[in-house]
Amino acid sequence: MTFWQAMLATLLGSLILEFIGLGLGLIGCREGLPTSMLSRWCGFGRIGSAMIGFAIAISSLGWFGVQNGVCAKALEYALNGKLDFGWCATISGLFITVLVAFGFKGLSLTAKIAVPLFFAVMIWVTFNTLTAMDIQALINIIPAEKDTMTLSAGATMVAGGCIVAMLTTPDISRYCQTSKDVFWMLTISIIVGEFIVNGVSILIAKAMGTDDVVNILIQNAGWIGVICTILAVIKINDINLYCVSLSMSNVIESITGKKINYVTLTLIAGSIGTFFTVIGILDNFVEFLIIAGVIFPPIAGIMLTDYYILRTNRDLLDSTREEGKLPNNAATPLINYTSLIAWALGSIAGMTMTMGIPSVNSIFISAVIYFCLSILKRFFNKIPREIKNDQGFNSSDGRNFR
Repeated sequence: MTFWQAMLATLLGSLILEFIGLGLGLIGCREGLPTSMLSRWCGFGRIGSAMIGFAIAISSLGWFGVQNGVCAKALEYALNGKLDFGWCATISGLFITVLVAFGFKGLSLTAKIAVPLFFAVMIWVTFNTLTAMDIQALINIIPAEKDTMTLSAGATMVAGGCIVAMLTTPDISRYCQTSKDVFWMLTISIIVGEFIVNGVSILIAKAMGTDDVVNILIQNAGWIGVICTILAVIKINDINLYCVSLSMSNVIESITGKKINYVTLTLIAGSIGTFFTVIGILDNFVEFLIIAGVIFPPIAGIMLTDYYILRTNRDLLDSTREEGKLPNNAATPLINYTSLIAWALGSIAGMTMTMGIPSVNSIFISAVIYFCLSILKRFFNKIPREIKNDQGFNSSDGRNFR
């Protein structure tokens, strides 16, 4: 893609992310619940929410594998190739896993170092690379025909790159005090993370003729670039493992009614994510993003439609929120086949339709199908079902759900 085509793809993908993230983030702020639990009362039921939790966990594990691959490349360079990529990936993956499971203070320190160091290195790399280049010439570079990507595929890649993060926005926004906090949290993140970083990265990639982040950092910043890469991956994979643990906790609880220790879940998740790295998920990164960009938007479309338009369980959530409790199992739908059908059809549409942007197609079609099927379901089910909600459920694992 040309520079301006890439920036347009970034804009379109970012609008999709803002729409999904803000819609779900406001729900999380209002209800005080993470995505995997919200989905129980936003169209999917207990079994459906378990399926969503499992899908989010798999995607987060995939991201763990991708990021660990970046870290492994940096480690392989640092060791001058004395250990091959597989061993470096195993060492870095297991180290990060143990650190996330047990080293909470270490993670806090890592974050304080990694974020400012990353921005400092980015500024240096940008200055070092672009000051000697003709910016206008870089902007005007036209890629070879075999390397071109369509605008819709580019927008879907941008959306797919952060779609799981937007889908799990309630995991973070449940701690926000007001809707303004949610709006600015998302908007600033997208402006900085998508437009500024993406724009600079596109120019640097064109200037150096590579999209390999590790090579770009190492060639321009040497050992500082290696350290920056490793610290940044540790921080990012901390979030990935957090999402996996939270999602799988909901899956296991929905199916068995039991809870598993956070440390145990983290160790298992990190080991699986490390395996993904070793088998080469980094080599299929683009395909991974495009698939994520059409499978996950329908979940958001269904949840937003159910919560804001159909308001299926709003009264139930409102009443239990005032009591500081969660709806009990008797008041929670077991499964909603309507949402699963809409999810499947929306994903298929996103993968198969040749016109438009796949992410937009999948979210719009799933929302419309879910709305229509739900209205038909209400029409044919005129006798209301009264469920007593005489007992609540209080989380005992310290995550402060309600």
